[in-house]
Amino acid sequence: MADETTHPWSLTTRLVHEGERAATPGPLPTATPIYTSATYTYTSAAELDACFERGEGYVYARYGNPTVAAFERAMAAAEGGVDAVAYGSGMAALHAAILAAGTPRGETSPRVERVLAARDIYGATTGLLQGFFADQGAQVEYVDMCDLAAVDAAILTTNPQVVVIEQISNPLLKVVDVAALAARAKSAGARLVVDSTMTTPIVQQPLRLGADLVVHSATKYIGGHGDVTGGVVVARAPLLAATLRRHAKLLGAVLGPHEAFALLRGLKTLALRVRQQCANAARVAEWLNDQPSVSRVIYPGLASHPQHELATTQFGGLFGAMVTLELRAGDRAAAWALLDGLKLILPATSLGDIYTLASVPAMSSHRDLGPDQRHERGIGEAMVRLSIGIEDAADIIADLRGALAAV
Repeated sequence: MADETTHPWSLTTRLVHEGERAATPGPLPTATPIYTSATYTYTSAAELDACFERGEGYVYARYGNPTVAAFERAMAAAEGGVDAVAYGSGMAALHAAILAAGTPRGETSPRVERVLAARDIYGATTGLLQGFFADQGAQVEYVDMCDLAAVDAAILTTNPQVVVIEQISNPLLKVVDVAALAARAKSAGARLVVDSTMTTPIVQQPLRLGADLVVHSATKYIGGHGDVTGGVVVARAPLLAATLRRHAKLLGAVLGPHEAFALLRGLKTLALRVRQQCANAARVAEWLNDQPSVSRVIYPGLASHPQHELATTQFGGLFGAMVTLELRAGDRAAAWALLDGLKLILPATSLGDIYTLASVPAMSSHRDLGPDQRHERGIGEAMVRLSIGIEDAADIIADLRGALAAV
């Protein structure tokens, strides 16, 4: 700000403005700064007008933010997409992806009329499809995406605009053939939306297999430390990317700069964390498979998994870091006893953290589904989902051993 001999502003005014809008330093910072400004100024009105006209640069935080843009560029590169758009949560990102996928090509107004979704998906995703899209008049149908013949039949009867899948389903850890489903969606004129939260770009990159949009709850593995909430959608084509950004600007569910900074920092160690978590999960699953108090262990890396061969082909030796088990006792009391007996593993409802977490889907992620719906999907009262962290695998196993002894 000019000194008071040039502009004799009062002390009150100077306290508001002094120190602000200094020139950026000549050297580039090693880490991306956190840009918290809600607005931006330009040297002239003409320059500001040109920025509005081009739709480029920064004028208002809802339209774009440099820290958020850095995270978006990194995610686009990680998934091999043309662009990415970040949101305030994973559910906001999924909502945006379905809206964009259902927007007619070249048009601006979203019209999601027909959705074909995997039967085995996150409970909140079902809630979004039923409690929002279906309530708005969309026809929503579900099918076992592991059964390609059933998918073919469902596509014929539904004629979907949008197909929604998870690479590894939550919590049954079913593995789908993304390339086969992408080809079917394309033949039907539909767009394929893949929730890749549980696989991450380290295990698989769905856009390279033909998917149109990839969604992450960045709260999970991308952030990785259980201290930030966010979501992101990566697009394969420029038209979809432009649609996502237009909707984000209008609806305003954008990611904040502090969260973007934390997610960008988390992304830097994603490969190291996920590989360690996958290695730990494989050891835990093998150990649980031999425990008499456990009736079933679900893990794509086990030969007993129904899609083990597909997972081996698709994932290149990494099988994810989620392990689901069913207790032989078969009731909710047994699952609760296991949670209460844990000393190291945290009974928390999220996943993807550096910490190992345990949850009961019937209590948490799929609580809003009725008992009949959970039974239909194979989610029992004694099912426990483990999100394996980066601790020493021997310590994780020791904690499970002690907790199982109390069941």
